[in-house]
Amino acid sequence: MDRRDLLRAAAALPLLRAAWPDRAFAQAYPARNITMIVPFPAGGQADLAARPVAMALERVLGKPVIVDNRAGGGGGSVGNAAAARAEPDGYTLLMTLSSLAVLPEADRLFDRPVAYEVSQFMPIARVLADPTLLAVPASAPWKTAQDFVEDARKRPGQITYGSSGPYGTLHVAMEMFANSAGIKLMHVPFRGAGPALTALLSGTVQAIAAAPGTLKPQVEDGKLRVLGNCGAQRIASFPDVPTFQELGYKDVEMYIWAGLFAQSSLPAPIAARLREAMAQVMTSPDVLKAFETSGSLVAYQDAPAFSEFVAADSARLIAAVKKIGKVE
Repeated sequence: MDRRDLLRAAAALPLLRAAWPDRAFAQAYPARNITMIVPFPAGGQADLAARPVAMALERVLGKPVIVDNRAGGGGGSVGNAAAARAEPDGYTLLMTLSSLAVLPEADRLFDRPVAYEVSQFMPIARVLADPTLLAVPASAPWKTAQDFVEDARKRPGQITYGSSGPYGTLHVAMEMFANSAGIKLMHVPFRGAGPALTALLSGTVQAIAAAPGTLKPQVEDGKLRVLGNCGAQRIASFPDVPTFQELGYKDVEMYIWAGLFAQSSLPAPIAARLREAMAQVMTSPDVLKAFETSGSLVAYQDAPAFSEFVAADSARLIAAVKKIGKVE
Protein backbone atom coordinates (compact mmCIF):
# COMPACT_ATOMS: atom_id res chain seq x y z
CA MET A 1 0.00 0.00 0.00
CA ASP A 2 1.49 3.35 -0.99
CA ARG A 3 1.31 6.50 1.14
CA ARG A 4 -1.75 7.84 -0.76
CA ASP A 5 -3.71 4.60 -0.21
CA LEU A 6 -2.68 4.59 3.44
CA LEU A 7 -4.00 8.13 3.95
CA ARG A 8 -7.31 7.27 2.26
CA ALA A 9 -7.68 4.20 4.47
CA ALA A 10 -6.89 6.22 7.60
CA ALA A 11 -9.46 8.86 6.62
CA ALA A 12 -12.14 6.19 6.21
CA LEU A 13 -11.55 4.58 9.60
CA PRO A 14 -13.77 6.96 11.63
CA LEU A 15 -16.66 6.35 9.23
CA LEU A 16 -16.21 2.61 9.44
CA ARG A 17 -16.09 2.77 13.23
CA ALA A 18 -19.27 4.85 13.29
CA ALA A 19 -21.16 2.53 10.97
CA TRP A 20 -19.98 -0.84 12.31
CA PRO A 21 -21.48 -0.64 15.83
CA ASP A 22 -25.01 0.06 14.54
CA ARG A 23 -24.93 -2.87 12.14
CA ALA A 24 -23.35 -5.28 14.60
CA PHE A 25 -25.54 -4.10 17.47
CA ALA A 26 -28.72 -4.41 15.45
CA GLN A 27 -27.84 -8.00 14.52
CA ALA A 28 -27.19 -8.88 18.17
CA TYR A 29 -30.08 -6.89 19.67
CA PRO A 30 -31.13 -7.48 22.33
CA ALA A 31 -28.08 -8.82 24.14
CA ARG A 32 -29.18 -7.87 27.65
CA ASN A 33 -32.15 -6.75 29.75
CA ILE A 34 -34.40 -3.97 28.45
CA THR A 35 -35.88 -1.33 30.75
CA MET A 36 -39.37 0.00 30.01
CA ILE A 37 -39.86 3.25 31.89
CA VAL A 38 -43.40 4.00 33.04
CA PRO A 39 -43.50 7.62 34.25
CA PHE A 40 -46.35 6.96 36.71
CA PRO A 41 -46.92 4.82 39.80
CA ALA A 42 -48.51 1.39 39.57
CA GLY A 43 -52.26 1.28 39.07
CA GLY A 44 -52.69 3.81 36.26
CA GLN A 45 -53.28 3.44 32.54
CA ALA A 46 -49.62 3.50 31.52
CA ASP A 47 -48.79 0.78 34.03
CA LEU A 48 -51.84 -1.23 32.94
CA ALA A 49 -50.52 -1.06 29.36
CA ALA A 50 -46.88 -1.71 30.20
CA ARG A 51 -47.03 -4.92 32.21
CA PRO A 52 -48.74 -7.30 29.77
CA VAL A 53 -46.80 -5.74 26.88
CA ALA A 54 -43.47 -6.14 28.72
CA MET A 55 -44.18 -9.81 29.44
CA ALA A 56 -45.10 -10.51 25.82
CA LEU A 57 -42.18 -8.46 24.46
CA GLU A 58 -39.85 -10.50 26.67
CA ARG A 59 -41.10 -13.70 25.04
CA VAL A 60 -40.65 -12.29 21.53
CA LEU A 61 -37.20 -10.75 22.06
CA GLY A 62 -35.84 -13.45 24.36
CA LYS A 63 -34.53 -11.06 27.03
CA PRO A 64 -36.14 -9.70 30.22
CA VAL A 65 -38.12 -6.48 29.83
CA ILE A 66 -38.23 -4.77 33.21
CA VAL A 67 -40.96 -2.24 33.99
CA ASP A 68 -39.51 0.74 35.87
CA ASN A 69 -42.21 2.96 37.47
CA ARG A 70 -40.40 6.28 37.61
CA ALA A 71 -43.04 8.75 38.78
CA GLY A 72 -42.59 12.39 39.65
CA GLY A 73 -42.74 15.90 38.31
CA GLY A 74 -46.47 15.94 37.68
CA GLY A 75 -48.06 14.23 34.68
CA GLY A 76 -45.08 11.96 34.09
CA SER A 77 -42.40 14.54 33.27
CA VAL A 78 -39.61 12.92 35.32
CA GLY A 79 -39.89 9.52 33.66
CA ASN A 80 -40.40 11.03 30.21
CA ALA A 81 -37.27 13.15 30.64
CA ALA A 82 -35.23 10.17 31.87
CA ALA A 83 -36.19 8.19 28.77
CA ALA A 84 -35.35 11.16 26.53
CA ARG A 85 -31.85 11.37 28.03
CA ALA A 86 -31.14 7.63 27.81
CA GLU A 87 -28.71 6.15 25.30
CA PRO A 88 -30.48 5.50 21.97
CA ASP A 89 -29.52 1.85 21.98
CA GLY A 90 -32.89 0.11 22.38
CA TYR A 91 -32.31 -0.79 26.02
CA THR A 92 -34.39 2.03 27.50
CA LEU A 93 -37.95 2.32 26.21
CA LEU A 94 -40.85 4.48 27.38
CA MET A 95 -44.49 3.50 27.85
CA THR A 96 -46.25 6.80 28.34
CA LEU A 97 -49.54 8.62 27.88
CA SER A 98 -51.00 11.45 25.82
CA SER A 99 -49.65 14.00 28.30
CA LEU A 100 -46.23 13.51 26.64
CA ALA A 101 -46.76 16.52 24.35
CA VAL A 102 -48.61 18.62 26.91
CA LEU A 103 -45.93 18.82 29.60
CA PRO A 104 -43.28 20.73 27.60
CA GLU A 105 -45.95 23.31 26.71
CA ALA A 106 -46.84 23.64 30.40
CA ASP A 107 -43.16 24.29 31.19
CA ARG A 108 -43.10 27.03 28.57
CA LEU A 109 -46.36 28.47 29.93
CA PHE A 110 -44.70 28.94 33.32
CA ASP A 111 -41.33 30.02 31.87
CA ARG A 112 -39.72 26.92 33.42
CA PRO A 113 -36.82 24.98 31.91
CA VAL A 114 -38.32 22.45 29.51
CA ALA A 115 -37.62 18.94 30.82
CA TYR A 116 -37.69 17.35 27.36
CA GLU A 117 -39.09 17.85 23.87
CA VAL A 118 -41.40 15.51 21.97
CA SER A 119 -38.91 15.64 19.09
CA GLN A 120 -36.52 13.59 21.26
CA PHE A 121 -38.80 10.56 20.91
CA MET A 122 -39.53 8.04 18.18
CA PRO A 123 -43.01 6.48 18.29
CA ILE A 124 -42.81 2.68 18.09
CA ALA A 125 -46.40 1.52 18.62
CA ARG A 126 -49.69 2.67 20.09
CA VAL A 127 -51.10 0.17 22.56
CA LEU A 128 -54.33 1.59 23.98
CA ALA A 129 -56.58 4.56 23.21
CA ASP A 130 -59.51 4.94 25.58
CA PRO A 131 -61.80 7.88 26.29
CA THR A 132 -61.52 9.33 29.77
CA LEU A 133 -64.54 8.76 31.99
CA LEU A 134 -65.89 10.94 34.80
CA ALA A 135 -66.21 8.84 37.96
CA VAL A 136 -67.48 9.61 41.47
CA PRO A 137 -67.96 7.46 44.59
CA ALA A 138 -71.01 5.21 44.50
CA SER A 139 -72.13 6.96 47.70
CA ALA A 140 -72.05 10.43 46.05
CA PRO A 141 -75.37 12.24 45.60
CA TRP A 142 -74.86 12.67 41.84
CA LYS A 143 -76.62 10.02 39.76
CA THR A 144 -75.99 11.74 36.41
CA ALA A 145 -73.54 14.19 34.88
CA GLN A 146 -76.28 16.83 34.96
CA ASP A 147 -76.67 16.34 38.72
CA PHE A 148 -72.93 16.93 39.05
CA VAL A 149 -73.02 20.07 36.90
CA GLU A 150 -76.01 21.57 38.73
CA ASP A 151 -74.35 21.04 42.12
CA ALA A 152 -71.04 22.47 40.90
CA ARG A 153 -72.82 25.60 39.67
CA LYS A 154 -74.29 26.10 43.14
CA ARG A 155 -70.92 25.57 44.83
CA PRO A 156 -68.19 26.93 42.56
CA GLY A 157 -64.72 25.69 43.49
CA GLN A 158 -65.95 23.39 46.25
CA ILE A 159 -66.13 20.02 44.48
CA THR A 160 -62.66 18.47 44.42
CA TYR A 161 -61.20 16.21 41.77
CA GLY A 162 -57.92 14.31 41.60
CA SER A 163 -55.50 14.02 38.72
CA SER A 164 -52.14 12.53 37.79
CA GLY A 165 -50.56 15.98 38.07
CA PRO A 166 -50.87 19.48 36.57
CA TYR A 167 -51.47 19.33 32.80
CA GLY A 168 -51.51 15.55 32.85
CA THR A 169 -54.15 13.75 30.81
CA LEU A 170 -56.63 13.50 33.69
CA HIS A 171 -56.28 17.16 34.58
CA VAL A 172 -56.76 18.36 31.01
CA ALA A 173 -59.80 16.11 30.54
CA MET A 174 -61.50 17.43 33.67
CA GLU A 175 -60.79 21.06 32.84
CA MET A 176 -62.05 20.54 29.30
CA PHE A 177 -65.35 19.29 30.76
CA ALA A 178 -65.50 22.07 33.37
CA ASN A 179 -64.91 24.76 30.73
CA SER A 180 -67.61 23.33 28.46
CA ALA A 181 -70.10 23.03 31.34
CA GLY A 182 -69.31 26.48 32.73
CA ILE A 183 -68.39 25.19 36.19
CA LYS A 184 -65.45 25.70 38.55
CA LEU A 185 -63.92 22.72 40.33
CA MET A 186 -61.00 22.37 42.74
CA HIS A 187 -58.02 20.52 41.30
CA VAL A 188 -56.00 18.26 43.64
CA PRO A 189 -52.93 16.86 41.84
CA PHE A 190 -51.26 13.56 42.73
CA ARG A 191 -48.18 11.70 41.44
CA GLY A 192 -50.23 9.49 39.12
CA ALA A 193 -53.65 8.08 38.31
CA GLY A 194 -53.17 5.26 40.83
CA PRO A 195 -52.76 7.60 43.84
CA ALA A 196 -55.58 9.84 42.53
CA LEU A 197 -57.88 6.82 42.34
CA THR A 198 -56.90 5.82 45.88
CA ALA A 199 -57.74 9.34 47.03
CA LEU A 200 -61.17 9.09 45.40
CA LEU A 201 -61.88 5.74 47.06
CA SER A 202 -60.81 7.09 50.44
CA GLY A 203 -62.94 10.22 50.16
CA THR A 204 -60.01 12.63 49.90
CA VAL A 205 -61.39 13.91 46.57
CA GLN A 206 -64.89 13.70 45.12
CA ALA A 207 -64.32 13.00 41.43
CA ILE A 208 -61.78 11.86 38.87
CA ALA A 209 -61.45 11.59 35.10
CA ALA A 210 -59.71 8.31 34.33
CA ALA A 211 -59.39 5.47 31.86
CA PRO A 212 -61.95 2.64 31.72
CA GLY A 213 -59.37 0.03 32.67
CA THR A 214 -58.50 1.72 35.97
CA LEU A 215 -62.16 2.30 36.88
CA LYS A 216 -63.83 -0.95 35.84
CA PRO A 217 -62.82 -3.12 38.86
CA GLN A 218 -64.00 -0.45 41.30
CA VAL A 219 -67.30 0.00 39.48
CA GLU A 220 -67.88 -3.75 39.45
CA ASP A 221 -67.16 -3.84 43.21
CA GLY A 222 -69.82 -1.18 43.74
CA LYS A 223 -67.36 1.46 44.93
CA LEU A 224 -67.59 3.94 42.05
CA ARG A 225 -70.16 5.30 39.61
CA VAL A 226 -69.33 6.58 36.11
CA LEU A 227 -71.30 9.64 34.97
CA GLY A 228 -69.92 10.54 31.57
CA ASN A 229 -67.67 9.52 28.69
CA CYS A 230 -65.28 11.99 27.05
CA GLY A 231 -65.12 9.98 23.82
CA ALA A 232 -67.08 10.56 20.64
CA GLN A 233 -68.85 7.20 21.05
CA ARG A 234 -70.00 4.96 23.87
CA ILE A 235 -67.72 2.06 24.73
CA ALA A 236 -68.39 -1.64 25.21
CA SER A 237 -67.10 -1.75 28.81
CA PHE A 238 -69.54 1.01 29.86
CA PRO A 239 -72.35 0.86 27.26
CA ASP A 240 -74.91 2.68 29.44
CA VAL A 241 -72.69 5.69 30.11
CA PRO A 242 -73.51 8.60 27.76
CA THR A 243 -70.86 10.67 26.03
CA PHE A 244 -70.59 14.31 27.02
CA GLN A 245 -71.31 15.20 23.42
CA GLU A 246 -74.62 13.35 23.72
CA LEU A 247 -75.33 15.45 26.79
CA GLY A 248 -74.75 18.69 24.90
CA TYR A 249 -71.10 19.39 25.76
CA LYS A 250 -69.87 19.43 22.17
CA ASP A 251 -66.32 20.57 22.93
CA VAL A 252 -65.54 17.65 25.24
CA GLU A 253 -63.51 14.94 23.51
CA MET A 254 -60.50 13.49 25.29
CA TYR A 255 -58.68 10.20 25.05
CA ILE A 256 -56.07 8.65 27.27
CA TRP A 257 -53.80 6.69 24.98
CA ALA A 258 -50.73 4.68 25.88
CA GLY A 259 -47.85 4.07 23.52
CA LEU A 260 -44.31 2.78 23.33
CA PHE A 261 -41.51 5.18 22.43
CA ALA A 262 -37.75 5.09 21.97
CA GLN A 263 -35.24 7.89 21.41
CA SER A 264 -35.44 9.72 18.08
CA SER A 265 -31.84 8.80 17.20
CA LEU A 266 -32.39 5.07 17.69
CA PRO A 267 -30.69 3.21 14.81
CA ALA A 268 -33.19 2.24 12.13
CA PRO A 269 -32.46 -1.52 12.26
CA ILE A 270 -33.22 -1.62 16.01
CA ALA A 271 -36.38 0.45 15.54
CA ALA A 272 -37.48 -2.01 12.86
CA ARG A 273 -36.83 -4.93 15.22
CA LEU A 274 -38.92 -3.31 17.95
CA ARG A 275 -41.75 -2.56 15.52
CA GLU A 276 -41.76 -6.17 14.32
CA ALA A 277 -41.78 -7.39 17.90
CA MET A 278 -44.65 -5.10 18.89
CA ALA A 279 -46.70 -6.29 15.91
CA GLN A 280 -46.43 -9.79 17.37
CA VAL A 281 -47.04 -8.61 20.93
CA MET A 282 -50.25 -6.80 20.06
CA THR A 283 -51.79 -9.95 18.58
CA SER A 284 -50.74 -12.11 21.53
CA PRO A 285 -53.76 -13.86 23.13
CA ASP A 286 -52.37 -13.09 26.60
CA VAL A 287 -52.17 -9.37 25.85
CA LEU A 288 -55.60 -9.28 24.22
CA LYS A 289 -57.10 -11.10 27.21
CA ALA A 290 -55.34 -8.87 29.77
CA PHE A 291 -56.64 -5.71 28.14
CA GLU A 292 -60.13 -7.08 27.59
CA THR A 293 -60.34 -8.13 31.24
CA SER A 294 -59.33 -4.65 32.35
CA GLY A 295 -61.94 -3.00 30.13
CA SER A 296 -59.41 -1.43 27.77
CA LEU A 297 -59.39 -2.99 24.30
CA VAL A 298 -56.22 -3.06 22.21
CA ALA A 299 -55.87 -0.04 19.91
CA TYR A 300 -52.65 -0.97 18.13
CA GLN A 301 -50.99 1.31 15.60
CA ASP A 302 -47.59 0.76 14.00
CA ALA A 303 -45.08 3.60 13.97
CA PRO A 304 -46.16 5.52 10.82
CA ALA A 305 -49.85 5.68 11.78
CA PHE A 306 -48.98 6.26 15.44
CA SER A 307 -46.71 9.18 14.52
CA GLU A 308 -49.55 10.84 12.61
CA PHE A 309 -51.95 10.17 15.48
CA VAL A 310 -49.56 11.67 18.05
CA ALA A 311 -49.10 14.82 15.97
CA ALA A 312 -52.86 15.39 15.53
CA ASP A 313 -53.79 14.55 19.13
CA SER A 314 -50.94 16.63 20.53
CA ALA A 315 -52.03 19.70 18.59
CA ARG A 316 -55.53 19.42 20.06
CA LEU A 317 -54.23 18.90 23.61
CA ILE A 318 -51.76 21.78 23.40
CA ALA A 319 -54.61 24.05 22.33
CA ALA A 320 -56.59 22.84 25.37
CA VAL A 321 -53.68 23.59 27.70
CA LYS A 322 -53.34 27.11 26.35
CA LYS A 323 -57.06 27.61 26.95
CA ILE A 324 -56.72 26.35 30.54
CA GLY A 325 -53.83 28.76 31.13
CA LYS A 326 -51.71 28.88 34.25
CA VAL A 327 -52.84 26.78 37.16
CA GLU A 328 -50.78 25.95 40.24
